[in-house]
This record gives sequence, C-alpha cells and structure tokens, in this order.
Amino acid sequence: MQLRAALDEAAACLSGGPHPERARRDAEVLLCYVTGLTHATLLAHTTDELNAAHSAELTTLIERRHAGEPIQYITGETEFYGLPFHVTRDVLIPRPETEHLVERVIELAHRFPAPRIVDVGTGSGAIAVALAHALPHAAITTIDLSPAALAVAHRNAACCALAKRIRFIEGDLLAPVTGESFDLIVSNPPYVPTEDRNSLSVEVRDFEPELALFAGADGLDIYRRLIPAAFDALAPGGSFLCEIGFGQTDAVRSLLADAGFTNVVFTSDLQGIPRVAEGQHP
Repeated sequence: MQLRAALDEAAACLSGGPHPERARRDAEVLLCYVTGLTHATLLAHTTDELNAAHSAELTTLIERRHAGEPIQYITGETEFYGLPFHVTRDVLIPRPETEHLVERVIELAHRFPAPRIVDVGTGSGAIAVALAHALPHAAITTIDLSPAALAVAHRNAACCALAKRIRFIEGDLLAPVTGESFDLIVSNPPYVPTEDRNSLSVEVRDFEPELALFAGADGLDIYRRLIPAAFDALAPGGSFLCEIGFGQTDAVRSLLADAGFTNVVFTSDLQGIPRVAEGQHP
C-alpha cells in the first residue's frame, strides 16, 4: 500500500472516532511516528510503499486513537513551553493553558537573585523543567505523591540536560519539605469536581490519571490543604501560584485570604478565563 492510500484509510477510520475534525492530522502524526518520516517528507513521498510491519503497527495505533486514547500517550511525546516532553499514562498531558502559570512564575522570580522554587504535584515535570530552563540561577524542587510520575519527570529533566538542576522528592504536597523555606511555590493540582467526571472528554476521563484530576465534590480538596501549607513554607515576600478550574475564582480567593495571603490576583488565559491564582506572603 502506498503512503497516500494508508493515510487516506487511516483518516477515514478516525473520522468515525471521538474527534473527526482532527482525523487527517492525527493520521498524519501516527503515520510519521510509525515510519520515522517528517511531515514534509511524508507529503513529498506519498507514492512510496508502506511495508507490512509498518502497516500492521499503524493499524494498531489507529485503533487505539479511535478508542479515544490521546495521541500524546500513543506516541509518548508532546511539547510544552517549547521543550520536548515524554508522557505516559502515569502523568497528565501538559496543557498550553499551564504556560500562563510558568510565565507568571518567571516574572516573579526576577525579584530574587537566586529564587528557591518548589513545584508541588510535578507530574511530567513540565513546570519544573520549563522553569529550570528559563531560570538558570533558580534552585528548584519537585514533589509528587506518585513514584511513577517522578520517574517521568526525572527522565524529562535529563532529556533537557536539567536533571542536576532539579531536586526530586516523593511525598504528599509540602510535607517532605517541612521546615524549609521557599520564595515561590507553584502547583497545577487536581481541581476537577468528581461530579463532573461524566462531562469530561473520553481522552481525559478514560485515560489520564484520576489522582491528578479529581479533588472532591467541589474540586477544592487539594486547595484546602495546600494553600495553608504553602503560606507556612513561604519566606516573607514570597508568592504562591496555582492553576485553577473554571468557576473557582471566588472560592480560591477566599482560601488564599483566609490563609493570610495578600495581593491576591488572577491571570486569565487567552479565552479570558481566570487560570492562575496568586497570593503573596506579607
């Protein structure tokens, strides 16, 4: 079978999947992944033959994508803040919205000559690695409850030649660093209400780790524990920043104020939705 025919067949199959609008693009990504071709080379050599082994592998991957598995898990690859990342089903797939969180941390980090930063619930390590890349003078710690997630984060840091710049610790929220003091604490915690499970896309609901998604009936369980702990772990003048879900602005504002934070502000994403909550230790 020629590459053009294989691509057409794969796209036709995916058009009956959960995201028909991405059928052609997903088919191209998976065909490039199987053959090792770049997108430009694929389009320039559509009459080349697809060998039997590659054809069988492509069929398997198309079936997985048709069932709703995110293409990032299938290929094990994604990009965040211009850097390459490896992802498995042990970690959330980094979202473009989280780049707003990284950008705000970078802005605040310039207040400190050698900022001490901790990323709570690091997952793939996307935030910590992006910060280490952008802030060569920062001392960065990552914490995650999942050893499998920490292994993915360490691999990503190593692939970006940043593993020696980041400390990796297994544990629950800030408990492993009790007694330490930080200038910036950042987190993209679980914040999806459990009652919203059925409203999530099949890619998220059936494939991404529940531990990194859900946080009680109202999605605020982690915030209730993390925000007071962050206040205690910050040095005076330091800031806590976290990603929040849709409609959680008022609740998170109250939690930050109750914990003692001042200068509480929110940063919106490109759709105008408040995405990053921020509070300062007096």
